[in-house]
Amino acid sequence: MRNIILSTESGADLPKDLVEKYNLQVVPMHIVMDGKDYLDGTLPVQGIYDYYDRTKKIPSTTATNIHEYQEFFTSIKEQYPDSTIIHIGYTSQASSSFQNAVIAVEEFENLHLIDALNVTGGLAVVVLYAADLLEKEPDIEPELLIGKIKAVVPKSKLAFIPGSLEFLKAGGRVSNMASLIGALLKIKPCIELKDGKLVSTKKYRGKMIGATEKLFSDYLKEFDINREQLNLIYSIGLDEGIKQRMDEVAKENGFKNVRWIQAGGMISTHSGPGGFGVAGLEK
Repeated sequence: MRNIILSTESGADLPKDLVEKYNLQVVPMHIVMDGKDYLDGTLPVQGIYDYYDRTKKIPSTTATNIHEYQEFFTSIKEQYPDSTIIHIGYTSQASSSFQNAVIAVEEFENLHLIDALNVTGGLAVVVLYAADLLEKEPDIEPELLIGKIKAVVPKSKLAFIPGSLEFLKAGGRVSNMASLIGALLKIKPCIELKDGKLVSTKKYRGKMIGATEKLFSDYLKEFDINREQLNLIYSIGLDEGIKQRMDEVAKENGFKNVRWIQAGGMISTHSGPGGFGVAGLEK
């Protein structure tokens, strides 16, 4: 049995089949509605949207706390006593989760933290890169694997169009959100990760189908993405016709493998229904 265990947060939105395939350990973050705390992943995403439709309130999110990390890592150590844990975390620039992990690991040995400086599919890209590499090289030394993961962190590129500007505005996680005020009903902003921060970079007008194609075109112009694998991200409510069209566009641009990832509770609480995103690794 391998002696390296990979872990991350629920905010990576990793598909369950891949979590099981690679034996990835996932610690939940939190969603709070009407004062009740739900572990991310235990609450159906549709429940978040239903809550907003009913109350016109946006749920809040909270990070995994120090005690939860301690229990999480202790559980892994009990199950895999001789393991080295490599934890690839949700960006420290948009959540206190990573800092809580830093405090929690002080009492553990053979436990390493990597700040992925990314969220949802962008974080998933880094975790799955590490998982693929570990599967191909099960005897790789932890220090070498850590170095390779850190090297790809800046190569993971994520861009997305939120489905609801009301959710985006209420979430308060976009650093230059003020620049969008006054035009909220007329534009569809592109949100990207810049140095781990969620930043509105471009603005698209018109219908979602046109905006998604333009986003994808701009994304490929800006980044030289490896054509082996592409993650397309959607939140519940994205039109199936758009998904079919983006599959076609990805194949037209030479991508060999396209994986759709559903946005989980964390990102959905901030981006709303009907969102679209793209994530991949630069060459």
